[in-house]
Amino acid sequence: MCVLTPYYTEEVLFSLHDLEVPNEDGVSILFYLQKIFPDEWNNFLERMGCNNEEELLEGDKLEELRLWASYRGQTLSKTVRGMMYYRKALELQAFLDMAKDEDLMEGYKAIELNTEDHSKGERTLWAQCQAVADMKFTYVVSCQKYGIHKRSGDHRAQDILKLMTTYPSLRVAYIDEVEEPSKDRKKINQKAYYSVLVKAAPPNINSSEPVQNLDQIIYKIKLPGPAILGEGKPENQNHAIIFTRGEGLQAIDMNQDNYMEEALKMRNLLQEFLTKHDGVRFPTILGLREHIFTGSVSSLAWFMSNQETSFVTIGQRLLANPLKVRFHYGHPDVFDRLFHLTRGGISKASKIINLSEDIFAGFNSTLREGNVTHHEYIQVGKGRDVGLNQISMFEAKIANGNGEQTLSRDIYRLGHRFDFFRMLSCYFTTIGFYFSTLITVLTVYIFLYGRLYLVLSGLEEGLSTQAAFRDNKPLQVALASQSFVQIGFLMALPMLMEIGLERGFRTALSEFILMQLQLAPVFFTFSLGTKTHYYGRTLLHGGAKYRPTGRGFVVFHAKFAENYRLYSRSHFVKGIELMILLLVYQIFGHTYRSAVAYVLITISMWFMVGTWLFAPFLFNPSGFEWQKIVDDWTDWNKWVSNRGGIGVTAEKSWESWWEEEQEHLRHSGKRGIIAEILLSLRFFIYQYGLVYHLNLTKNTKSFLVYGISWLVICIILFVMKTVSVGRRKFSANFQLMFRLIKGLIFLTFVSILVTLIALPHMTLQDIIVCILAFMPTGWGLLLIAQACKPVVERAGFWASVRTLARGYEIIMGLLLFTPVAFLAWFPFVSEFQTRMLFNQAFSRGLQISRILGGHRKDRSSRNKE
Repeated sequence: MCVLTPYYTEEVLFSLHDLEVPNEDGVSILFYLQKIFPDEWNNFLERMGCNNEEELLEGDKLEELRLWASYRGQTLSKTVRGMMYYRKALELQAFLDMAKDEDLMEGYKAIELNTEDHSKGERTLWAQCQAVADMKFTYVVSCQKYGIHKRSGDHRAQDILKLMTTYPSLRVAYIDEVEEPSKDRKKINQKAYYSVLVKAAPPNINSSEPVQNLDQIIYKIKLPGPAILGEGKPENQNHAIIFTRGEGLQAIDMNQDNYMEEALKMRNLLQEFLTKHDGVRFPTILGLREHIFTGSVSSLAWFMSNQETSFVTIGQRLLANPLKVRFHYGHPDVFDRLFHLTRGGISKASKIINLSEDIFAGFNSTLREGNVTHHEYIQVGKGRDVGLNQISMFEAKIANGNGEQTLSRDIYRLGHRFDFFRMLSCYFTTIGFYFSTLITVLTVYIFLYGRLYLVLSGLEEGLSTQAAFRDNKPLQVALASQSFVQIGFLMALPMLMEIGLERGFRTALSEFILMQLQLAPVFFTFSLGTKTHYYGRTLLHGGAKYRPTGRGFVVFHAKFAENYRLYSRSHFVKGIELMILLLVYQIFGHTYRSAVAYVLITISMWFMVGTWLFAPFLFNPSGFEWQKIVDDWTDWNKWVSNRGGIGVTAEKSWESWWEEEQEHLRHSGKRGIIAEILLSLRFFIYQYGLVYHLNLTKNTKSFLVYGISWLVICIILFVMKTVSVGRRKFSANFQLMFRLIKGLIFLTFVSILVTLIALPHMTLQDIIVCILAFMPTGWGLLLIAQACKPVVERAGFWASVRTLARGYEIIMGLLLFTPVAFLAWFPFVSEFQTRMLFNQAFSRGLQISRILGGHRKDRSSRNKE
């Protein structure tokens, strides 16, 4: 058997600098690990013979410290150590098979120690055990950039070399770029690409020179051109697969781990390849379950851990048998290597369409008459994302991947070749889940826009007077009951069943209640928005891209600007739109409708709106601390006001981010652009309906009223354009004149408002209704302008569109920031949030407040002592 791990530029081994450098909250990785694993830290100090961290750093134990920390993170060294247990297990099993009675009495460790006592001519039992392990097991880590790192003197290359020296049977594959002289002297040197396999150079026993840690090339194969054409990871696996050997190939990600007791079962698992599980075909992919090891601290990590655990156990088991639609979901599956090598490999590498490259291996295997099974008796460790931003980026990547799968030929072919029941199973367990999610959210939109039409047209008021509609209890009950499903209880059902099966239903029920108290429905409703947005966008415009999620320790505060960049289009805009719909429905329907009916019908939608708008701040550590709020506001103001340009990143400037957000429209086809424009037209409904509900206009239904409302919008846009041009031309030389013009515009606006209030008796409700009517219209115009960017740019209006967009972003930022800042005034809100986020840590007696509070305080108090 061979294990293959693709690696790019993640951490191999934490350096001392990485461990000790504090983040903006003053928390270093080492300090964090000491507080999260206090017992293990004390045990480590005891093993090293030290009393505290200072003694450890002063001595020669630095490498041990780096390893201790790295084995508790999501690093390559942890994965390599875990996978090398397969070799240890093989050596132990070989010893038990070959040892004589006296060797068994001495024990496994004794033969390892007694190796040197035997004569050199005689082959020792230990050497035989190692030879068996070498024959039966290979581990290849495909480090795509190892050659570049080695030449540039990167510390990661040194750490990988250290791993090869520690584990002599470890092999590293990489793509080497070399400049070769051209045969034609007139031409410049050409780049040549090689697929290279290296190992650690064995020490020369006869040499008296000091040991040099160098690598040694085993194979070097010239490639026809650059290997990286798609997303990177599939090519990284495909170029290294030729260096693997044996009949079984296990694909392992870089954030996984293994355990000795599980490694002992691998021999049994490989026997499954010789059994016809369905009575017809031998298996081509053996599925394994995963143990999620990152759910121990924050509530978000716990939710994600439970969700993943239910998916990789009860979910995969059901997919494999009886549904027979389990494919390959990455990570620990064992492939029939010969079957897949002769049928296109284990990874499809086309850019964009194969974003979720792992599942396509399962599609390929099933289409070519393979058989995918699942086995519960063996598991592999798996690290998951632990912060909301990481989780959202991961879910965005998966939703994008499912969007591309929906458009792929593989799903089309499977749908045509499966029987009816297997086709339905395949649909609902792959793209159907995302399509159903999209339909669920679209239903909310259609329901609210339908209600908006009924309210503004007067139909609902007319219907409410009829006896058949006045007390329609069944409809209210149906809407109220389906709201519980929308709130997110249904998402927790597989977790409840899995925990119940493994640890008892009393434990499952108590954990379920605890999850509700820790606001699990908020998290699941929020992730519903993430899936819907990215899946829908991919279907409309394509252009899915890989989103790196990071594998660090996340107990730090994300800035307001960072949250805004990440969730503005996927959650905030949609949340505000639904909120306006609900407000209009409430304002114009409250006179003839009971409050109970309104609450029953709209409670789940209000919950969804609140979740989409404020969940990122609720699940943000230190999200309600006043000092953090002040810093966030300063940072956001700076970000919004910064001008973009060449080389200015989205993190530094709003303009750069805004341009990036429209990138999907540039690569979209005509149908995508037309669909975007048609969807944007919904924002004009508000204005058309609401202008006839003002006190000024309620007695007239003339089309002239709608025409005047458009005239008002044109005047507002003209004034904004005038001010924008005036600022550019006059603000430097004629500053006083420019300020006078701005003052006159303001006075004119106030006088018009006063006149409207005094003469036709315009009310406060009318002012609110005008805002609710005109704001969506402006947003709709913005979306259409973005979709028709080339035309707008040629007309010379793009700068005005950007100015208008900036104004909308500032208003949205204020709407979101004000409630958060208000709650930050009350200290108990921050305390409640910390308790809610880190309940698991509190129950283990950990001092999360000290982690959030920072390292400096702890150090100063320790120095005083």
